[in-house]
Amino acid sequence: MRLAVLTTHPIQYYGPLFRELARRVDLKVLFAHWASPDEQGRAGFGHAFDWDIDITGGYAHSFLANTARRPGTDTFRGCDTPDIGERLRAGGYDALLLTGWGSKTYLQGLLAAKRLGLPVLVRGDSHLGTPRSTARTALKACLYPAFLRMFDAAAYVGARSRAYYAHYRYPAERLFFSPHCVDTGRFAAGATPEAREGLRRRLGIGAATPVALLAGKLIVRKRPFDLVTAAASCRRRGVPVEILVAGSGPLEEEIAAAAARAEVPMHRLGFCNQSRLPEVYAASDCLVLASDIETWGLVANEALACNRPIVVSDACGCVPDLTQDPLAGRSFRTGDPDALSDALTRVITMTRTEAPRALAQRYGLSAATDGIEAALQSVRRRRP
Repeated sequence: MRLAVLTTHPIQYYGPLFRELARRVDLKVLFAHWASPDEQGRAGFGHAFDWDIDITGGYAHSFLANTARRPGTDTFRGCDTPDIGERLRAGGYDALLLTGWGSKTYLQGLLAAKRLGLPVLVRGDSHLGTPRSTARTALKACLYPAFLRMFDAAAYVGARSRAYYAHYRYPAERLFFSPHCVDTGRFAAGATPEAREGLRRRLGIGAATPVALLAGKLIVRKRPFDLVTAAASCRRRGVPVEILVAGSGPLEEEIAAAAARAEVPMHRLGFCNQSRLPEVYAASDCLVLASDIETWGLVANEALACNRPIVVSDACGCVPDLTQDPLAGRSFRTGDPDALSDALTRVITMTRTEAPRALAQRYGLSAATDGIEAALQSVRRRRP
């Protein structure tokens, strides 16, 4: 079966999934936009960069002509690809998979595929916990039941994603589990005891010192100051937590100053590209993600793949899935540093097991690809 995938731009998490999918089906990925190093820096990473791993190799792909007045991926109109219909017609595809619907290019792809008689699948991660105005909520209640049924099959990435489709009365028999995932093999291979020892030694962290990792953009919605407050509370209780920061952003200096005032040792690595992340996770004892808005939180998958437990706020879309085993992770009430401190203390002091890595495998590339394949077979059977 020849499958076209339409997505906004190359993303580090999608590369491994597309490679795995290309081993199973005749795949072509169509990108609507290439994000420049400067554009990625403006997205909150703090400076211009390119990913240092291959995110477009191992699968057939091409770039559409993006005619947007202000090309980019941060606005609905930033990806405008009027030639998608001709690309789909010329490619002789059997189906189209969209990786969302929140960009103009996705709607262009959906309508073009419908005109060509192609079944359309979608893999989105929306959930009902994302803050929305009353007017927007009411509008979606009217429009989304009909809009979502335009997709012949939908892949949900986790429990909250499935609940989203159910809320809008999407047919259950057209839903398929394709979890959010990372390249667990790559992360596990790099998260060695030697990597842990080496980075800790370079940073001056004791071998037995408990370390909580803050990884990602240092921006307001990630609530990084909550971790500083929680770590200070842990230290007052006799749990000498230190913080390792792998990330950059506008709050970088403020966070460092807050940690100094709270007398919490903080080790700052700055922005860490993909190839360096496994050793960073290895050097930590757990990941903390305190965001007040987080569609999923794929850093949690990365930590689990490195066999590190997670502590995540209940605003994160991954919570029902990735904190189901208390040996792999715990959740806490968003915006409550005391609750974060309690969860952090439990995770830091518990006996380490293989539970995090086992959970990462269940939410891995194989499961994600299985779900997409099952969705494809479903629409194939329903075609006249």
